[in-house]
Amino acid sequence: MQHLNILAVQANLIWENPGANLRHLEHFIHSKPEADLVVLPEMFATGFTMKPELCAENMDGESVQWLKKMSVGKAICGSLAIRENDQYFNRFLWAEDGAVKWQYDKRHLFSYGNEPRHYQPGTQKIIVEYKGWKIQPLVCYDLRFPVWCRNTEQAELCIFVANWPQVRIGAWQKLLQARAIENQCFVLGVNRVGEDGNNVYHNGSSMLCDFRGDVVWKNEDDEVAYLFQLAPSALMEFRRQFPVLEDMDGFEIKGV
Repeated sequence: MQHLNILAVQANLIWENPGANLRHLEHFIHSKPEADLVVLPEMFATGFTMKPELCAENMDGESVQWLKKMSVGKAICGSLAIRENDQYFNRFLWAEDGAVKWQYDKRHLFSYGNEPRHYQPGTQKIIVEYKGWKIQPLVCYDLRFPVWCRNTEQAELCIFVANWPQVRIGAWQKLLQARAIENQCFVLGVNRVGEDGNNVYHNGSSMLCDFRGDVVWKNEDDEVAYLFQLAPSALMEFRRQFPVLEDMDGFEIKGV
């Protein structure tokens, strides 16, 4: 495993306007060309829209093509509203060196916001392998379900992309720390800022937690592209000295 330079982009998303959002995000990405991995918020092209019949794209759509273009020489990830086989998905996409390499459909749809009325839930977790790291991608509301988030593959990094509103931001912060502690891994949560088309305000609070659950970085309210470097050595030594993951029983593994 090598050191990993990650750029977390906490941006104000323009409601249901992919072209404007892609131009806006491109500015942040170009500002830190040394990044190995760029992480964007949930539904980074539209905001958390419940109009997929108007806003969702096919897998060859504008935002997917943009993601491929921006991934040349690096990896870039985030979620989009995707249309496939006459169904809609809140799909986490991982593009790398000009191609989409991995995809994960959000498992836990936010019923309070009517998401299950418009999107289909995913059925499978994935583990991305990148530069020697095992990375588990998840989307927003998944954060509240620890069994689904259980680190059975002993991934070193878990990424949550989100449109998590300010009114419940205390839960976001605590749950990110809890997922880091119980899974003995780095946890990165990348949220949006600003008011969406439903007058819901988001204050970001994007966070990086280490494997002890300590907050390494957090930013509230501001648009920011924050570059940090993850080193695997301290994580591996901590797991060696305190091997919690080795004590998972069959019920936990089967539950996931």
